[in-house]
Amino acid sequence: MCKVAVVFADGCEEVEGLSTVDVLRRLDVQTDMVGLNKKDINGDHQIKLTCDKVVDDNLLDYDLVAFPGGKTGAENLRDSSKLAELMNKRHNEGKWDAAMCAAPIALARYGVLNDADYTCYPGFDEQTKADAPSGHFKETITVTDNEHKIITSRGPATAWAFAYAIADALGIDTKPLKEGMLYNFLADNIKDSL
Repeated sequence: MCKVAVVFADGCEEVEGLSTVDVLRRLDVQTDMVGLNKKDINGDHQIKLTCDKVVDDNLLDYDLVAFPGGKTGAENLRDSSKLAELMNKRHNEGKWDAAMCAAPIALARYGVLNDADYTCYPGFDEQTKADAPSGHFKETITVTDNEHKIITSRGPATAWAFAYAIADALGIDTKPLKEGMLYNFLADNIKDSL
């Protein structure tokens, strides 16, 4: 059975992290909410989140670790030397990592985005390009780099696409849930409503 950790830091974009947890748990993936340095996290929009555990060496045991964005949350992830060390170990072991919105700035600072295809929230690519100049920024909803085992996405509205990209990378059949959550309906009809 696959295990995923979603790492939450103060100032995180709540919808991005919780959408990932929700979709993966609906797919019966063991998905733990992991606080960066404490269990009780204050989201960017004053939504209080209670995590299952706190970042420690067990992060190395997960099949995939995901970061939600939010400017302050992403900066907190980026600036954690303990998290940087663990994520570099994961990357060197060839494990999947994912980040969305502003959070790719953390992966870039860790050196994980070097040579990888990725995306992020508009404007944050300036930081990612500075910290990972050999990375390849794309302006698409999600980017899955199978060679470097990195999944990235753009921002709050792309949270479900991000969660499904994670599930797809882990080899999970997402078709029934996409239909059940009306995700396909949304994807097929979004252009008509704009």
